[in-house]
Amino acid sequence: MAGSASDKAKAAVKRAGVAGVNKPKRTPSHPTKSHVVVAKEGDKVKTIRFGQQGVSGSPPKKGESEAAKKRRSSFKARHAKNIAKGKMSAAWWAAKTKWTIGPIGAIMILFSGGDLHAEPQLFCSYNVPAVQSNSDGAW
Repeated sequence: MAGSASDKAKAAVKRAGVAGVNKPKRTPSHPTKSHVVVAKEGDKVKTIRFGQQGVSGSPPKKGESEAAKKRRSSFKARHAKNIAKGKMSAAWWAAKTKWTIGPIGAIMILFSGGDLHAEPQLFCSYNVPAVQSNSDGAW
Protein backbone atom coordinates (compact mmCIF):
# COMPACT_ATOMS: atom_id res chain seq x y z
CA MET A 1 0.00 0.00 0.00
CA ALA A 2 1.57 3.26 -1.14
CA GLY A 3 0.99 6.33 1.03
CA SER A 4 0.70 9.91 -0.10
CA ALA A 5 3.75 12.12 -0.52
CA SER A 6 2.95 14.00 2.70
CA ASP A 7 2.72 10.70 4.64
CA LYS A 8 6.09 9.62 3.24
CA ALA A 9 7.56 13.02 4.11
CA LYS A 10 6.25 12.87 7.70
CA ALA A 11 7.68 9.39 8.16
CA ALA A 12 11.05 10.38 6.70
CA VAL A 13 11.22 13.52 8.88
CA LYS A 14 10.51 11.47 12.00
CA ARG A 15 13.02 8.77 11.02
CA ALA A 16 15.78 11.32 10.24
CA GLY A 17 15.06 13.42 13.33
CA VAL A 18 14.99 16.74 11.48
CA ALA A 19 12.76 19.76 12.18
CA GLY A 20 10.89 19.43 8.90
CA VAL A 21 11.11 18.95 5.17
CA ASN A 22 14.03 20.81 3.52
CA LYS A 23 15.51 21.69 6.95
CA PRO A 24 19.09 20.37 7.21
CA LYS A 25 20.48 19.19 10.53
CA ARG A 26 24.05 18.53 11.72
CA THR A 27 24.84 14.91 12.54
CA PRO A 28 28.01 15.01 14.68
CA SER A 29 27.70 11.35 15.71
CA HIS A 30 27.38 9.98 12.15
CA PRO A 31 30.61 8.21 11.14
CA THR A 32 30.99 9.73 7.66
CA LYS A 33 28.43 12.48 6.90
CA SER A 34 28.09 15.79 8.71
CA HIS A 35 24.48 16.67 7.83
CA VAL A 36 21.12 15.11 6.95
CA VAL A 37 18.04 16.58 5.29
CA VAL A 38 14.71 15.23 4.12
CA ALA A 39 14.40 16.85 0.71
CA LYS A 40 11.02 17.24 -0.95
CA GLU A 41 10.41 18.51 -4.45
CA GLY A 42 6.90 18.04 -5.79
CA ASP A 43 5.82 14.53 -4.80
CA LYS A 44 9.38 13.21 -4.51
CA VAL A 45 10.73 12.74 -0.97
CA LYS A 46 14.31 11.68 -0.30
CA THR A 47 16.55 11.50 2.78
CA ILE A 48 19.96 12.90 1.87
CA ARG A 49 23.13 12.68 3.93
CA PHE A 50 25.82 15.12 2.83
CA GLY A 51 29.08 16.79 3.83
CA GLN A 52 32.30 15.10 4.87
CA GLN A 53 32.45 14.62 8.63
CA GLY A 54 35.20 16.69 10.26
CA VAL A 55 35.70 19.03 7.30
CA SER A 56 34.34 22.55 7.56
CA GLY A 57 32.97 24.46 4.63
CA SER A 58 34.04 28.00 4.00
CA PRO A 59 31.25 30.56 3.74
CA PRO A 60 32.40 34.09 2.84
CA LYS A 61 33.76 35.98 5.85
CA LYS A 62 35.13 39.42 6.47
CA GLY A 63 38.90 39.41 6.05
CA GLU A 64 39.08 35.90 4.64
CA SER A 65 42.24 34.71 2.92
CA GLU A 66 42.69 34.17 -0.79
CA ALA A 67 43.08 30.45 -0.04
CA ALA A 68 39.59 30.34 1.50
CA LYS A 69 38.10 32.09 -1.53
CA LYS A 70 39.86 29.68 -3.89
CA ARG A 71 38.78 26.69 -1.81
CA ARG A 72 35.12 27.75 -2.02
CA SER A 73 35.42 28.50 -5.72
CA SER A 74 37.06 25.12 -6.38
CA PHE A 75 34.35 23.24 -4.49
CA LYS A 76 31.58 24.96 -6.44
CA ALA A 77 33.37 24.43 -9.79
CA ARG A 78 34.12 20.78 -9.05
CA HIS A 79 30.51 20.01 -8.11
CA ALA A 80 28.76 22.43 -10.49
CA LYS A 81 26.93 19.71 -12.46
CA ASN A 82 25.57 18.10 -9.30
CA ILE A 83 24.70 21.43 -7.66
CA ALA A 84 22.70 22.30 -10.79
CA LYS A 85 20.49 19.23 -10.20
CA GLY A 86 18.73 21.10 -7.40
CA LYS A 87 17.32 20.16 -4.01
CA MET A 88 17.37 16.43 -4.62
CA SER A 89 21.20 16.27 -4.73
CA ALA A 90 23.66 16.14 -1.84
CA ALA A 91 25.94 18.62 -3.62
CA TRP A 92 23.18 21.27 -3.70
CA TRP A 93 22.63 20.92 0.06
CA ALA A 94 26.37 20.98 0.81
CA ALA A 95 26.80 24.14 -1.29
CA LYS A 96 23.84 25.78 0.45
CA THR A 97 24.61 24.67 4.01
CA LYS A 98 28.39 24.53 4.26
CA TRP A 99 29.65 26.90 1.55
CA THR A 100 27.28 29.90 1.51
CA ILE A 101 26.28 32.54 3.99
CA GLY A 102 23.63 31.43 6.46
CA PRO A 103 20.80 33.55 7.85
CA ILE A 104 23.01 35.36 10.39
CA GLY A 105 25.53 36.26 7.68
CA ALA A 106 22.72 37.48 5.46
CA ILE A 107 21.47 39.75 8.26
CA MET A 108 24.98 41.12 8.78
CA ILE A 109 25.24 41.91 5.06
CA LEU A 110 21.84 43.60 5.20
CA PHE A 111 23.00 45.84 8.06
CA SER A 112 26.29 46.61 6.33
CA GLY A 113 24.50 48.05 3.31
CA GLY A 114 25.03 45.00 1.09
CA ASP A 115 28.83 44.99 1.30
CA LEU A 116 30.10 41.65 2.62
CA HIS A 117 33.36 43.11 3.93
CA ALA A 118 32.04 46.33 5.48
CA GLU A 119 31.57 46.82 9.21
CA PRO A 120 27.91 46.28 10.09
CA GLN A 121 26.08 49.33 11.35
CA LEU A 122 23.70 47.95 13.95
CA PHE A 123 21.08 50.33 15.14
CA CYS A 124 17.87 50.28 17.10
CA SER A 125 15.58 52.94 15.77
CA TYR A 126 11.93 52.12 15.53
CA ASN A 127 9.45 54.07 13.47
CA VAL A 128 6.33 53.04 15.30
CA PRO A 129 3.26 55.13 14.60
CA ALA A 130 1.41 56.50 17.59
CA VAL A 131 -1.58 54.39 18.57
CA GLN A 132 -4.80 56.32 18.65
CA SER A 133 -8.06 55.20 20.16
CA ASN A 134 -11.59 55.96 19.04
CA SER A 135 -13.84 58.24 21.06
CA ASP A 136 -15.26 55.18 22.84
CA GLY A 137 -11.78 54.15 24.02
CA ALA A 138 -11.38 51.17 21.64
CA TRP A 139 -8.23 50.74 19.60
